[in-house]
Amino acid sequence: MMDLPRPLGVPDIVRDLMIHALPAEPWQAGDVPDPRFVYLPASHVRALRPDTMVVVGMRGAGKSFWWSALQDKRIRRLVNQLARETQVQEETLVRMGFGERHAPWDYPQKDVLAQLLDAGIEPRAIWRTVVVHKLADDTHPVRTLDRWRERIEWVRNNPEPVDHLLADKDHEFERKQLWFLVLFDALDRSAGNWKDMYRLIRGLLQIALEFRSYRRLRVKCFLRTDQMDTDRVADFPDASKVVVPRVELSWPERDLYGLLWQYLANADHPAAQKFRHWAERDHGVRWSAVSLDGVTVWRALPESRAHQDGYRNLFHHISGPWMGRDPRRGFPYTWIPGHLSDSHRQTSPRPFLAALRAAAEDTRERYPDHKYALHYESIKRGVRRASQIRVNELKEDYPWVDWLMNPLQGMTVPCSFKEIAVRWEEAGSLRRIEREVERGDVRLEPAHWREGPEGLSQDLEDLGIFFRTRDNRINIPDVFRVGYGLGRRGGVPPVRRGEES
Repeated sequence: MMDLPRPLGVPDIVRDLMIHALPAEPWQAGDVPDPRFVYLPASHVRALRPDTMVVVGMRGAGKSFWWSALQDKRIRRLVNQLARETQVQEETLVRMGFGERHAPWDYPQKDVLAQLLDAGIEPRAIWRTVVVHKLADDTHPVRTLDRWRERIEWVRNNPEPVDHLLADKDHEFERKQLWFLVLFDALDRSAGNWKDMYRLIRGLLQIALEFRSYRRLRVKCFLRTDQMDTDRVADFPDASKVVVPRVELSWPERDLYGLLWQYLANADHPAAQKFRHWAERDHGVRWSAVSLDGVTVWRALPESRAHQDGYRNLFHHISGPWMGRDPRRGFPYTWIPGHLSDSHRQTSPRPFLAALRAAAEDTRERYPDHKYALHYESIKRGVRRASQIRVNELKEDYPWVDWLMNPLQGMTVPCSFKEIAVRWEEAGSLRRIEREVERGDVRLEPAHWREGPEGLSQDLEDLGIFFRTRDNRINIPDVFRVGYGLGRRGGVPPVRRGEES
């Protein structure tokens, strides 16, 4: 008979630690991260290097997180200690080029950008001025002029002084052996339509390429995967030098669980020390401590991270071995990320952590005497709650997705696309999209809506919501299927209207 994993420590203690440690609210872009919970996946190391000019990723993959984190000197010091190959130092100079923070004195906001584009000003000239503005001293004309249009005109009309400024600053930072980084994020908020957004991204990539010729001055662009339409944003000479070396932020299973350990090991809770002890004693997860201004940051050593079996066994001592009464229902370690991934097989860490916190709360309420910290039925309910969170995130970026997905509630997938098209026709989904787009009430409308139902299906496939089966039927990953109330035989039950979890 198969040996089942013993519960980790005392289940009540581990359960309470998870509820205390895991965030109740998702991290908000623009907030300075707590250094104790900064986790550096192996795939993100190269993304942080100054020479990586383009970083892409899905919603929640970490683009805005690193945009904010790199602006904090304590976190830069931590990153340097965790991975010196990032070349990020505490003394690295980091400036905002664009992002979610409302900072009109640092960069032009959406309405200003629209005015500049309407006035015929090239995006390349806009972003070049933004970078020069970051490098100039307080007495420089680019800093003393009040309006962005005036600054752009000065930069455009004074190419030689600008070139001298850039060369002098580059020489200064080379002498000091320091990098100067200007970070750009949240470009979806730079424009109200795809055409202008693509123009702005194209101009930004041109500037990133131009600054590649300097030794110590760099532009770093954090872009969503759907913004990297190379036919639209990379149709200029030598664009491949910027686009090809881009790095995609990803979260394989071992790093999702590594992030979980980071939260549990660093929580302001007496059980955090016990967790570190149990993990090291029983599963060989070794820890190191980094001190930052009196705050101790614990992290699992990289050699521990490399051993997938150790992480799997550690989690199964928390969750139990199966997603039911026997192995046929799957194994929690792989089941949770699998049911939270999109059709591109990408999993966001936010829903992952939210699912585990919800599972711990549900276990405490429904199964307080369960021998593991998490009950498998509670894990399923946690995934349902996390699915709703993922759907809500999607609505923030693409409100029109609701108009296409809500009419599908109650359907069972996989199904033929014809069935979906009929639902859209009955609900008037295409007519609503056309009406709202014409009124100008849709930010970043579906890119292919003018091609009809098939075009909208392509838009949903691009977002990782739809995917085609081998027999050309439409299927939907659980992370979206559950939140939008669709069924699948043998799948996690969908969220019904009015349900909170």
